[in-house]
Amino acid sequence: MASITKEFEHLRIPLEKIKEATNSFRNTPIGSGGFGAVYKGEMLLFNRRIVVAIKHLNRHFGQGNPEFLKEIQTLSRYKHQNLILLLGFCDEEGHKVLVYEYAPMESLDRHLCDPSLTWTQRIKICVGAAKGLCYLHDPRDTNQRVLHCDVKSANILLDENMTAKVADFGLSKIRPANQGDSVSVTNAVGTPGYVDPQFMENTLTKESDVYSFGVVLSEVLCGRLCYDVHGKLLIGMWKQKYMEKKLDEIMFQELKTQMHPKALEIFSDVAFQCLRDTREGRPAMSIVAEKLEKALGFQEIYDIKLPEGYMEVYRAILLDADPPLNFTSEEELKEHLVNGTLLNGGKTWFSINLKGEHCELISIAECLTRIASESIYADEVHKSRFAVGCYKPNVQSDGLKVQEFRAHVKTGFLSPRVTYTVNLVLKKMDRGDERYIGLNYKLGGEISYAFLFDDRQDGWSFVELFQFTSEKRDHDLKIVFHIENCPYILVEGIEFRPLEKVEHEVLLNSEREDLQPITDDSETFSEQILSNDYKDILEKSTHGVRKNATKKEIYSILRKGFLINDGQVWFSLAKDGMKCLMLSARATLEGNYWSWKSLPKTRFEVAQAQDPYKRFEIFYEIESSLLSPQTTYAAYLVYKQEADKNIAQPPPAHVKDSNSRSICVIFFSPPLTPVIINGRVNHTHWPMNRPIIKGLPQQRSDGWMEVQIWEFCNTTTKWIMMDLDLSNYDKTFKGLEVQGIELRPK
Repeated sequence: MASITKEFEHLRIPLEKIKEATNSFRNTPIGSGGFGAVYKGEMLLFNRRIVVAIKHLNRHFGQGNPEFLKEIQTLSRYKHQNLILLLGFCDEEGHKVLVYEYAPMESLDRHLCDPSLTWTQRIKICVGAAKGLCYLHDPRDTNQRVLHCDVKSANILLDENMTAKVADFGLSKIRPANQGDSVSVTNAVGTPGYVDPQFMENTLTKESDVYSFGVVLSEVLCGRLCYDVHGKLLIGMWKQKYMEKKLDEIMFQELKTQMHPKALEIFSDVAFQCLRDTREGRPAMSIVAEKLEKALGFQEIYDIKLPEGYMEVYRAILLDADPPLNFTSEEELKEHLVNGTLLNGGKTWFSINLKGEHCELISIAECLTRIASESIYADEVHKSRFAVGCYKPNVQSDGLKVQEFRAHVKTGFLSPRVTYTVNLVLKKMDRGDERYIGLNYKLGGEISYAFLFDDRQDGWSFVELFQFTSEKRDHDLKIVFHIENCPYILVEGIEFRPLEKVEHEVLLNSEREDLQPITDDSETFSEQILSNDYKDILEKSTHGVRKNATKKEIYSILRKGFLINDGQVWFSLAKDGMKCLMLSARATLEGNYWSWKSLPKTRFEVAQAQDPYKRFEIFYEIESSLLSPQTTYAAYLVYKQEADKNIAQPPPAHVKDSNSRSICVIFFSPPLTPVIINGRVNHTHWPMNRPIIKGLPQQRSDGWMEVQIWEFCNTTTKWIMMDLDLSNYDKTFKGLEVQGIELRPK
């Protein structure tokens, strides 16, 4: 047991903390089951107090070491926004404890018969759970798949936003992807009523989880558990009623008036397809998730609330459509509006979002003034929705010409009292993997800058220009654009889209992986972390270490870090025992571009950029033994930069390797989106819907900024050469101060 859990030592939490949070397990449990009891408590983890769920395993309930280890192994390796997050564990004095993120809305089984849980919420929960199981069955970043083996509504937890979190992996089976889908089992697994009927053959497959999930879908539809008060299973009767087309007799009656007929049809069909007797007849979990999302799409359109007098308002709008659109019901109208339609002679694309707010995309051909007609053309390859064509700036062959174009934008259908983001919709034809576009524009007499573009679901991209709150349907705006060093673009139009906060999976996963408890004060210590090569590293320390220091004292020193290599490198260990380095600016920055000064609370002298100059070099040979082997590292430039009052938004810098190949584009200041308030432009807004991508700076806890400039894998070579060149088109480096380069595992 002890040897197996060494791999997960960074998740260990002292029993003392567990007892403090649960009053020595004397608090009233918030749940219990085949594992023991679950307690709600508060703990100090990752430098803040948070509410957690604490599962105390009890051998008398039939689960022991195998289930305990399986839970740790699975949830520490497989992370997804629809899987419960394991924060830590404890295995001391006979206590086996698992600590999870707290799901305040408890488990799905407790909400099945609650009429306040709407039909739309139920479908969303099922979509989330299906995505979590789909990830387990086919995780993208591993060659293994996981069979949950105990899917049931009691194991689907709900957070404060009613987001589904698949939980309880004590019975799960991990299977290499190249060894087939079936797993032989000798002991009974799962919960009666949810178990695959073909389990009698002593094998489990992904389709076994699909069957169990079909039972959950049926429970959601019928508003009750799959067995009655006497323990009699209801699945057989439910399947019979479905085949007889008598769903009305078994569905949750309180939800009938909420259901879109098509959403109900798709949901019930996929639910009972999962319950087919033969495994071959059941859909894959990816298909289940896809169909549930389709059902949710129909239901969300059905839920849209249109304003009073909508028939007259939208009938007038849609009669102007090309071709004219007729509708005979509110449902048909909503489908037209959500899907979108061309208005204004095919020059405006009009649609609504799920809140009923108007969206408007105006063709660039309608907006442009004083532009050559040959710059407007239709291209079947890029599939613009506007037959009138898109705008392609004319540029010189060397690509250095600055192209100016002017747009006079007139809206006619915006919703009043709604905050809009105004976007330039385009395609960058030569972008590669970069999200950079050299674009500045003049709005209200002030120059603004837009450097990043994001992708849309329709295959196009967009640059966010500014935000404003509409007071009426029609607005009149004049914008002057300059495109520099990014000539090969195709512009489709200017879009007015209601502002929505977008949560990105990349951000969620990043946040979840950072939630690791601080365990330096634990009496339990992993000898595995202190490998032999640390003795050589400790000898490099400028201060030395006592010869009679205990292993815990040595570990504490390594965690806090110390200077090596004549005081130019700071070595430390991360919480999981991985090696980290901080290289000084003086050791890494090349050239005569810098002056030097000492600052309080910094380990090294700080380099100050001398103005003006256009580039600087970073060079350092890294000894591979100072890094963890076979590990991918990211290199971060640690810096500060004083704002230049003459530049509203500094342009990005380009990072190239020793062969002048482009590595990435980075920003020293976060790109800002202007906000128009009372007719004036405010440059202080950070867009809420900006995705987390490489090249954007982040604030550090020590007050400095950092931005990733490079990544590499530490293989068996003795030395790793970092040879980078940073350049820019403007005075990006003015006011720049560099503390050094930090190397951390990805």
